[in-house]
Amino acid sequence: MSSKPEQKEAHQANGAVLPAVPMDCLASPDRGQLVEPSGFLGPDGVGAEVVVLESRANAKGVREEDALLENGSQSNESDDTSTDRGPEPASPLKETSFSIGLQVLFPFLLAGFGTVAAGMVLDVVQHWDVFKYVTEVFILVPALLGLKGNLEMTLASRLSTAANIGQMDTPKELWKMITGNMALIQVQATVVGFLASIAAVIFGWIPDGHFSLDHAVLLCASSVATAFIASLVLGMIMIGVIIGSRKMGINPDNVATPIAASLGDLITLALLSGISWGLYKELESKAYVNPLVCAFFIALLPIWIIIAKRNAATREVLYSGWEPVIIAMAISSVGGLILDRTVSDPNFAGMAVFTPVINGVGGNLVAVQASRISTYLHMNGMPGESSEAAPRKCPSPCSTFFSSDVNSRSARVLFLLVVPGHLVFLYTISSMQGGHTTLTPIFIVFYMTAALLQVLILLYIADWMVHWMWGRDLDPDNFSIPYLTALGDLIGTGLLALSFHVLWLIGDRDSDVGD
Repeated sequence: MSSKPEQKEAHQANGAVLPAVPMDCLASPDRGQLVEPSGFLGPDGVGAEVVVLESRANAKGVREEDALLENGSQSNESDDTSTDRGPEPASPLKETSFSIGLQVLFPFLLAGFGTVAAGMVLDVVQHWDVFKYVTEVFILVPALLGLKGNLEMTLASRLSTAANIGQMDTPKELWKMITGNMALIQVQATVVGFLASIAAVIFGWIPDGHFSLDHAVLLCASSVATAFIASLVLGMIMIGVIIGSRKMGINPDNVATPIAASLGDLITLALLSGISWGLYKELESKAYVNPLVCAFFIALLPIWIIIAKRNAATREVLYSGWEPVIIAMAISSVGGLILDRTVSDPNFAGMAVFTPVINGVGGNLVAVQASRISTYLHMNGMPGESSEAAPRKCPSPCSTFFSSDVNSRSARVLFLLVVPGHLVFLYTISSMQGGHTTLTPIFIVFYMTAALLQVLILLYIADWMVHWMWGRDLDPDNFSIPYLTALGDLIGTGLLALSFHVLWLIGDRDSDVGD
């Protein structure tokens, strides 16, 4: 306590109300820059010292929540910025159902057409020699697409949250966030590509016990090279989308994850087909090319690890972000097993072209919802903090879909997009003569039932999982999306296979199911 009389006046500096404090309280070296004393007379005529603090946005010692307050102060809704008050809610929390639907609609359709295009590409390349003679590439496709999609959507979710809470507002912060996240996804993509190739080799070896070292190295080189190049391309696209969304006043959560998913499937499948075809041609004449390509990309790992470790935002993910990716791979593999067993039966060959669409749409919608809920929680605190925004109990379906909060509103909007979106995608497949199934009314009813049930389950699981992870001090941006998209693959494939089996049992001959 100071020996001087307590000052009653408060003086405003840079829009903040600051009480006058004695000079000896500012002698500590960890205080901000400086202070300028000046003399004033109080009501009783006693002289008082008034301290005017030089306000700097990035001054040493500014707390994280102060930075959020500074970011929110641009709204100019109030001049009172008392430290007892939290940051004003950002724009995503004030969105209407119409604005959410309008922002999500275009990237949702783009994502859907991307999955349709990926299915068409697979329909063409399945006749190439590399797919005929190195059949393990078929096993590699769903594993690599699923894992690659998880990495890109997780990146999009992380960057969207960072943009919404003001961590990418200055050029320095933006550059730091870009370099750290790009290095991180290169590490994850290389390791994930390698693991996916091992899984493909194992699943290809188990049925007949045949193992080819040349084919194993080919799979490794193709997978790692595809994952690395696709990560680089998609990462730069995501950064451009998120920066552009912020400048246009669009919530990045609504557009980044669907675009990442759509482009991820198409670009990754095209790269995998082209690279594996090229390496297969070199297999006989230049056998050293495949191991050289694999060794080159693996040798770059230490560089990306060093860069990612320098960024505090990506350092934690570098150490702890592997568990969801590996578990998601196992979940997706079960879905792939269902698909393999179903389409191997000639009666259900038409299921193949619809599987990427139903899985892609479900994964895209739940990724948007998970990213939005994560952003909402980040705006109200830090992971592990208990608050009204982060309930620990399992939510009821009514609170998930019928409450008045913004996350329930977005869940309703996303659910309502399922039927019109799938109708457009089914018409596109039919007009392009894809698949072996005619779109009869009863087929469309079964297909839509499976799609609606899939998205309904995923949105509810997302509401529970994101809050549960938040309560366990885990950042949902890094952990929830891999689980949710993998569950989307499993649930979508299972429900679609069940629909095809029921159609075959009831004898829907018009749709060619069972012929």
